[in-house]
Amino acid sequence: MGFKILAINPGSTSTKVALYDEERPSLDLTLRHTAEQIARYTNIIDQLGWRREMILTALSEHGFDIMQLSAVIGRGGLVRPIPAGVYEVNEAMRRDLTNATMEHASNLGGLLAAEIAAMAGVKAYIADPVVVDEMEDVARLSGHPDCPRKSIFHALNQKATARLHCDRIGIVYEKANLVVAHLGGGISVAAHKQGRVVDVNNALDGDGPFAPERAGSLPAGEFADLCFSGRYTRREVQKMLAGQGGLVAHLGTNSMMQVSERIAQGDEKARLVAEAMCYGISKQIGAMAAAMCGRVDAVILTGGIAHNEFVVRYIEQHCSFIAPVSVYPGENELESLVANALVVLRGTIVPKVYAGRAKELRTRGSRPCGSNRQGSNSRTPHTPCKTANRASNSNRAAKHNRAPKNLTGKQETHRQTGTAPQQKRPPDQYPADVFPVYIRQ
Repeated sequence: MGFKILAINPGSTSTKVALYDEERPSLDLTLRHTAEQIARYTNIIDQLGWRREMILTALSEHGFDIMQLSAVIGRGGLVRPIPAGVYEVNEAMRRDLTNATMEHASNLGGLLAAEIAAMAGVKAYIADPVVVDEMEDVARLSGHPDCPRKSIFHALNQKATARLHCDRIGIVYEKANLVVAHLGGGISVAAHKQGRVVDVNNALDGDGPFAPERAGSLPAGEFADLCFSGRYTRREVQKMLAGQGGLVAHLGTNSMMQVSERIAQGDEKARLVAEAMCYGISKQIGAMAAAMCGRVDAVILTGGIAHNEFVVRYIEQHCSFIAPVSVYPGENELESLVANALVVLRGTIVPKVYAGRAKELRTRGSRPCGSNRQGSNSRTPHTPCKTANRASNSNRAAKHNRAPKNLTGKQETHRQTGTAPQQKRPPDQYPADVFPVYIRQ
């Protein structure tokens, strides 16, 4: 009899739930929440008991007894910054999720997992939460010490998609250099350098390209004037950054599908705004390539907007000179959660222990996270590009000196590498199971 795992992914307007028997999905549900239902609760954390009962009721209606569970795993929330990995939900984590400094539906993931796991008599876990922090120290500094850069991004989907891509092309994630862009309601673009995300934009509150609902980086002086104009409350300003920024602010919609329809009908403003968003994403991809000295094995696009051909073509045109562009549309967060739970249940890895502060985190039997072989007080160093590599980089750039394709062209966008490039299928030809469960070795 195999391991039975319940995965929980709470979102702002839905709670996604999946049951797996080993790698085999047996139930996949999306429990929708109306605006009227959400409005009954002042804070997101107040929804905990309501969402828990919805999940339990749905499982019961489908004839599943939670006492059959082997583990419960939830999407990680805004705990304190931690390295990637699987963490057992403990008292310190429950406390930090309950009293998180920022509101986000993902804060409910670990709490829902913990409560249902306690009822079933099993353990609860989270994996690769949005605050995964593997950034190099040089990437943390901004132009003022009071405003350090923070690592908040779509870690779960980014890590899983990066590993999936490496598995498909036969390379090892821990030896690859990748730029991964998650394109959704928020947009995060990260430099994956040999298994670690050494730099990434804060996708939640004001860093990087603008997104369907988020403003991204803004001109600092103008934003300061706006904050002190007396026209907006603090909460209204925060909403401008996340919730009512980006496409919502410019076009009144957070749907890239609707924007594409408006472009097809000749709406030039919609086209300009969409191109500006894609332009910002392309620049961020270039910045992350520079963070790895230009040595990039692949540029990977994932998330819901990666289904959109307008967006994909624009980014390919501007970024295919960096590395081959591969597209993995949609998200595979539930499958990723299950995969992470399985490697714990099978004894392949030992879950990490959350202690509330990054410098106090431990994996049983290992060095403190963030340390290196030189001692536990050492910090994450930045490895600069070496002069010896400049010649090879120049030769490689010369080899790919060709004109970019136009937006309506269909020519191959992969860099010539001496091996046959992967053929990119149109978005409507991706199979429903494009994201099989991927187990870390």
